[in-house]
Amino acid sequence: MTLQEEIRQQLTGPGGPFELTEEDVLGERMTVFKSRPCSVRELLKDSAIHADADYIVQGERHVSYSEHLELVASVARALSERYAIEPGDRVAILAANCAEWVITWWAVASLGGIIVALNGLWAADEIEFGLAHTEPKLLIGDRKRLARIEGLDLGIPTIEIESGFADLEQYARGAELPTTPIAEDDPCLILFTSGTTGRPKGAVVTHRALVGFVKTQTFHGLERVMVAARSAKSANVDADAPPPLRPCSLVTTPLFHLSGLYAAAIMMLAQGAKTVYREGRFDPEDVMRIMEREQITIWSALGSAGPQVASHGSVDQYDLSSVRNVGFGGSPTSPDLQRRIARIFPNSKGNMGMGYGLSESGGMGASIGGAELEARPTSTGRAQIGYQIEIRDEEGEPTANGCNGEVHMRSAYLMLEYWRNPEATAETIKEGRWLATGDIGRLDEEGYLYIDSRARDMILRSGENIYPVEIEHRLDDHSSVAECAVVGVDHEQLGQEIKAIVVPESGAEIDTDTLAKWVGEKLAIYKVPSVWEVRAEPLPRNAAGKVMKNVLTGEAESRLVDE
Repeated sequence: MTLQEEIRQQLTGPGGPFELTEEDVLGERMTVFKSRPCSVRELLKDSAIHADADYIVQGERHVSYSEHLELVASVARALSERYAIEPGDRVAILAANCAEWVITWWAVASLGGIIVALNGLWAADEIEFGLAHTEPKLLIGDRKRLARIEGLDLGIPTIEIESGFADLEQYARGAELPTTPIAEDDPCLILFTSGTTGRPKGAVVTHRALVGFVKTQTFHGLERVMVAARSAKSANVDADAPPPLRPCSLVTTPLFHLSGLYAAAIMMLAQGAKTVYREGRFDPEDVMRIMEREQITIWSALGSAGPQVASHGSVDQYDLSSVRNVGFGGSPTSPDLQRRIARIFPNSKGNMGMGYGLSESGGMGASIGGAELEARPTSTGRAQIGYQIEIRDEEGEPTANGCNGEVHMRSAYLMLEYWRNPEATAETIKEGRWLATGDIGRLDEEGYLYIDSRARDMILRSGENIYPVEIEHRLDDHSSVAECAVVGVDHEQLGQEIKAIVVPESGAEIDTDTLAKWVGEKLAIYKVPSVWEVRAEPLPRNAAGKVMKNVLTGEAESRLVDE
């Protein structure tokens, strides 16, 4: 038995703090934690233990845990009495990351309602679609985003955060949290899929899923700490080392995304951490300034955020030593970027982590971190506790280890359904509540998952299946490339040929012949791009940090608006 297996048995076995059991969940036998809160409202109530410690910091505003509970109770009472929000009712929110977003989430969830997390980057017709599709009783938004839909007849009350939210916060100070019964499988959130093709779909998330996310992440965090503490490498602990800093997370991912709401607002509350929100468009220098000033310990370097900070000319001018944990996700992260991040955040080297999950999966289905990630930098890890992962072929049959196929996941924490879309739900949630992710990947002999590409991104060149991510990782390793994307373009004889779109590092010159040779040194000749495009501007990305390849290929326009 390995050390990790021994520790896992200790934590999850009979009497352990994370004891596992099997129960019926939505008609299927599923693995769940034996002891667990039954709703996110219980997580919120438990946060009272952190009292006067900061929970939310945004500019000059500091909201302690005790004040947050009071504000949430007041807002919940106002929503109930003024707007008749009841269990199952939807409340839409359209805003940039802010304290009011977080307070609204907890208030609606505490009432048994459902938050509709509208994408804050959407244009008017996309917002109108999201509202018409989900039919909320109320819309809460900030001035800038509400201006995009000015003049539209929405047919529902609207609260502007800047002018109207303070009244909700003061409506019933001293009130208690709602006591309306909430069942574990009641819905509490609608998260929209990225929508890189067609209209976005609304994944309906339950209280069980969010509580499960917190329990699962807490378990894996403790497991890694215990493995490190009992390993030979950590036997010689520096007795003069400074005491650990209080957990403090800089939130730069949007709250309408899994990595923002789940990992920042919800998970950090459960840990008693401080969460710091910045305003406005992403600015790498301001991010580093905040990291130094607030002694940030946790940061999610999703999408282009990591490369922007790692490549910034002022990176060596800031003290970033407080950062202990850096997470990746949203899209594959190249080994080169991992090395660069480890250099600028030296104290995070052993604590970098990567997760794989979707709006539909109820959290991360697989994760990897620390020494495991260093040894397997292109893997997204093994199935998390309570999750099963299978790779299936085109006939829906499980494949052998090492073979590519569509990634399927099973867990008690999957979405209930796509909101009012039974056809899409049936296509995605298979028999036995297995989730067909649409991602192409493979499992190795030890159960580590490797994501190779979105199924729609696969390039078919002269009968050969080519997965862009391995070419992108190779290009990312070149010193002249800041970021890149690889797509297939039509070719009369070959069917498709490979096109690489590259953005140069600041001050670097791109020589495509040199890059072609670079790719060919490590990959088969048929994987070397034959068409090149050099861009001066960053690649278009959606809110989850994924490159919008349909925009690059001209199949769709970028409809994201300025923050």
